Amino acid sequence: MKSTHAFLATTLTVVLAISSLGATAHAETIVNLSNMHLCCGACVKGVTSAIDSVDGASVKVQQDANSATITAGDAATAQKALDALAAAGFHGKSDSKEVKMKDNSGVKAGKVQRLELVGVHNCCGGCNKAVKAAIASVDGVVADTAKAKSDTVVIEGDFDGQAVVKALLKAGFHVTAKK
Repeated sequence: MKSTHAFLATTLTVVLAISSLGATAHAETIVNLSNMHLCCGACVKGVTSAIDSVDGASVKVQQDANSATITAGDAATAQKALDALAAAGFHGKSDSKEVKMKDNSGVKAGKVQRLELVGVHNCCGGCNKAVKAAIASVDGVVADTAKAKSDTVVIEGDFDGQAVVKALLKAGFHVTAKK
């Protein structure tokens, strides 16, 4: 009888130890993004498609709050998800200290007269209005070619190119300089 109790106690201890090891080995990384541009269902679908392209990552989009919550198995996977989101033309403010949206626009500091940017998510009239408003907020901009359903925009005037990128990022759009 004592050996049966000892066996059961040992078995229970081993099972509990293995269970707790498994729980700690699978800690998730959760990143909340705010200040995104999500004006329509196509924006939501674009975010979802971008994150779904990354193995081990998932997303819950809160369109009314202009935010998304990304869940990944680890920080490296979460960063890949944010990079995929940027490649799809979206930007958001991360609440994570480790996992951030990057400004990899390639736009150099200083005044320019013409700047061509690619990769902006501009699926509809609502997106286009927001893109144009962000660009127009920069001193020295006199014209832009932004139009719905085009991921390329040319900006002209006498303006700071990095200021345009920062305005677009703040508005929830990610862009890169055309090479």
